Amino acid sequence: METLDFLNEHFERQAPATPKLPSTSAEKANMIAHYYRGELGRMASWRDRIDRTSNWAITLVAGVLSVSLSTPNSHHGIVLFAMLLISLFLLIEARRYRFFDVYRSRVRQLERNYFSQALLPHGELDDDWSVAIASSLRSPIFLMGRWEAISRRIRRNYVWMYLILLAAWFLKISTPKLLPNQPAVDTVWSFGELVKNAALGPLPGWSVLTAVAIIYVGIIAAAVARKPGEGEFAFGDVHV
Repeated sequence: METLDFLNEHFERQAPATPKLPSTSAEKANMIAHYYRGELGRMASWRDRIDRTSNWAITLVAGVLSVSLSTPNSHHGIVLFAMLLISLFLLIEARRYRFFDVYRSRVRQLERNYFSQALLPHGELDDDWSVAIASSLRSPIFLMGRWEAISRRIRRNYVWMYLILLAAWFLKISTPKLLPNQPAVDTVWSFGELVKNAALGPLPGWSVLTAVAIIYVGIIAAAVARKPGEGEFAFGDVHV
């Protein structure tokens, strides 16, 4: 028993003390400044990851255009395959954007409700913003859905990449001199010939054209769909 009591006393002395919570206004201000710096760093880290995905996608588009349009020996399916890869990058970037939005929301809460009030008070300080941050720290959740994130990234960056690839693909199948084993004619003037050139392996041209049309209708719809005043749009025009 004496040995057991001695061990208990020893571990009690070695146990780390619980950090004290800030009690004075100076301590709270110091804590908020350090916390803001940490959240800003995490937000910038996720912002950098988003930019990397966009850079990879742009590099892929440039590479595919240079390969596909430079020689008639390249199949038009390369451009369609590039569309699939761009979609993969879009899904990855949308996931990263949802994480970024969590930290961006905390940073903007501090900037909008604490630092702006400290610099120039505007009415009474509402304590709800601190409740929102505390709730997010205790139980972090995504603030936007997956499809909303995809829609935002399409609207900001990817719609232009998709349109460039669509233009390159249409130019490829409508210009026989850019296709293998075709006469050196500048432009296809027959819709039937265009459908024939759009064939992809065992898939007939009409099915490929239909699939591409359906996909691009969805892309354009996602690009133009926007809720008024959603998220940070309600507080200004500077957003990502």
